[in-house]
Amino acid sequence: MPAIVALVKHVPDTWSEKALEADHTLDRESVDNVIDEINEYSVEQALRLRDDNPDAGYTVVALTMGPEKSDEALRKALAMGADAAVQVTDPALAGSDALGTAWALNNALNTIDDVQIVIMGNQSSDGSTGAVAGLLAEYRQLPAVTNVRTVALDGGALTATREDSRGTWELKANLPTIVSVTDKADKPRFPNFKGLMAAKKAEITVLDLAGIGVDPANVGLAAATTSVTAATARPERTAGERIEGVSPDEAAQQIADYLAAKNLI
Repeated sequence: MPAIVALVKHVPDTWSEKALEADHTLDRESVDNVIDEINEYSVEQALRLRDDNPDAGYTVVALTMGPEKSDEALRKALAMGADAAVQVTDPALAGSDALGTAWALNNALNTIDDVQIVIMGNQSSDGSTGAVAGLLAEYRQLPAVTNVRTVALDGGALTATREDSRGTWELKANLPTIVSVTDKADKPRFPNFKGLMAAKKAEITVLDLAGIGVDPANVGLAAATTSVTAATARPERTAGERIEGVSPDEAAQQIADYLAAKNLI
């Protein structure tokens, strides 16, 4: 049965106060963690591709890499309607950069039969590299259709629409392929009560590095090709300058002078 694999990530809630550990990796233990919001959009697209093409027999598999608690993100995807879930978790993965993450995910994908589409968000809210789709495409030697807002199937090909500052682009790639979507895609569905209850009881396939055939030396903080060596807290925002008690012409002149002093005009 052909598979659509939806990559999901368990990330600190965007409303949580962010902090770094002593090794400058993100503190994921002392904050609330949730499924990355962008992944709700990508899971929605995976479900629509399955539901809009019933004769193709697609199954949607949610896949994540992360700590043990990352199964919560998978259960959200299951509650939305995913058919199965796979979690890759191993202490040696901690601190992996985009290259290590993509390598682990690539090997995890090899454990899933007949993967035709790998779909994900265009970038995570915690790392924001936007690199995983391209890295997976390189590792797997597949086309990558990235930063799109619509996806559909046309026979043995995937069609998509990308919208950016230059205009709208219609894209097409033969299957199998890698896809990343933006938050301009269709709004994700809300899981119903039945889905939530089923997700709580669902069995999740759990794999470690040995289970996906990855050498621990190739992932984790020690193998990362990028590193954070120092960090400074962003200063609190201060009140801006206010122009009061002058005529509109004088206010306009003061604004123009201010912008000119900042080389903005």
